[in-house]
Amino acid sequence: MKLKSPRPARLLLAALGLILALPALAAGGLAYVSNQKGNVTTISLDSFETVGEIDVGGASPRGLGVTADGRLLVVASRDKGDLAVVELATGKVVRRIAIGKNPEFVRVRGDQAFVSFEPASAGGPPPKPGSKEAMELQQKRADDKEEPARIAIVDLKAGRKIAEITGGMETEGIEFSADGNKIIVTNESDNNLTVHDIASGRLLKTIDTKPYGTRPRGIKMAPDGKSYVATIEFGNKLVLLDAGFDVVKVVATGDTPYGVAFGRDGSRLYVALAKGKALQVFDAASLVSIAEYPIGDRCWHFTFTPDDRHILAACGRSDEVVVLDAASGKIVKRIADKQMPWGIVTYPKSFGSLDTP
Repeated sequence: MKLKSPRPARLLLAALGLILALPALAAGGLAYVSNQKGNVTTISLDSFETVGEIDVGGASPRGLGVTADGRLLVVASRDKGDLAVVELATGKVVRRIAIGKNPEFVRVRGDQAFVSFEPASAGGPPPKPGSKEAMELQQKRADDKEEPARIAIVDLKAGRKIAEITGGMETEGIEFSADGNKIIVTNESDNNLTVHDIASGRLLKTIDTKPYGTRPRGIKMAPDGKSYVATIEFGNKLVLLDAGFDVVKVVATGDTPYGVAFGRDGSRLYVALAKGKALQVFDAASLVSIAEYPIGDRCWHFTFTPDDRHILAACGRSDEVVVLDAASGKIVKRIADKQMPWGIVTYPKSFGSLDTP
């Protein structure tokens, strides 16, 4: 006769098995870094040492996200045009899900992943706004009737793309509304933000950002759900939207703002300055700049650690991850030998430019 353990004991054993299966749950957790010229590397948040590498096929990984239970890491593979689904217990890719040309930004919510992809992207750095190259690219897209970017909605349980939302040209940043029913995206080449109903994909609102500069990039909701901020890369501006997605304030930033995130309590706002080589800190209530922490070259995205004590910035052009003390802004460590890092997230999940807990 097969004996069964009491139900509480079985639950305890299951929980212990999950802890053992997921190394990210050990101690301080792990950071996952997408390297555009390599794979995904893992960093211990206890020692701030690189402790592993996840082979996602070397397909220029960029956006990435972790499921809430820590079982799966999903990674946008630019060169393959798909989403690599990694089982973190084994570090192996268990599924590849076709997305479309040039997938970039990833947000994971529940059992779904939202992935922006850009069929019309020319690749490489964008031409300077108003330049001859920019006008030629615009004309080419019109002549070729090139497709706007889209946001793929992926069912991670089913392992397939289930819907698409049409954005603008070169859609990048993705954020969800406070009620969870809408998605807000930044459209770099169209120089606007658009708000869409997730269930139907219907366009609800367009916010023109040209008066403040060109190429909107980052977008983030405040922790209280009452406002949103977007970074305008070629305008050195931060745009504040209210709950109805109306622009209520615009402030100057340092050189080339990119990734953006609030701290956990919402009192501070952090902006990665790609060419400014710094992390700029704002008082979130007034949007007054209160500090700039020097980091590295072209640091596009960043994340807090789960305990909020440190900030890790992925610095693509200096090929490193820079670790800061969150309270003082002082550099704790430079983790070198990365291969053009683009994005960074943690598990347990943290506040950052690509994720929220």
